[in-house]
Amino acid sequence: MKLKQIIAGLLLMLLPLMAVSAESASAKNETLDGQIQNLKQEVLKLNRNLFLLQEELLFPGNSQFSVFLSLDIGQYFQLDSVTLKIDNKTVANHLYTQHELQALKRGAVQQLYLGNIKSGQHELVALFTGKGADGRDSQRATSLNFDKRTDPKFIELKIIDQTSNGRALFEVKEW
Repeated sequence: MKLKQIIAGLLLMLLPLMAVSAESASAKNETLDGQIQNLKQEVLKLNRNLFLLQEELLFPGNSQFSVFLSLDIGQYFQLDSVTLKIDNKTVANHLYTQHELQALKRGAVQQLYLGNIKSGQHELVALFTGKGADGRDSQRATSLNFDKRTDPKFIELKIIDQTSNGRALFEVKEW
């Protein structure tokens, strides 16, 4: 009986020590979790900085050229694909999924092309393939002659629904 009392007494004395030990282990785990989260944040920042540096190296501002596509409502022209030509050379082709079209209809802007071109006069031609308001297959094209200077050049292709005549307008804007 005495042995049971001694063991019970020892256990009662060790209980506070075990609780403190559990708390310190928990604190160590929390600091380890915190360190892991900090490392993840640092890796994300480093990845973003590397991406920006890569973009600056591959596409310097004096030759950078970007083309974006946006869509108004898309009721009068159901877009299937876009082919982009610069100076009669095809530089981009894109076939759209339903998910991408829904995003564009909600206001998203897609970067169709990012590349380098020399300073001077150039011609951009965009060929749109899809279905017209009547449901028939349709191809529409738009073009723009532009002057590339030493600054980056941004162009937007926009498909706008015209409710006045029930047709889509294909607009090209320089930014």
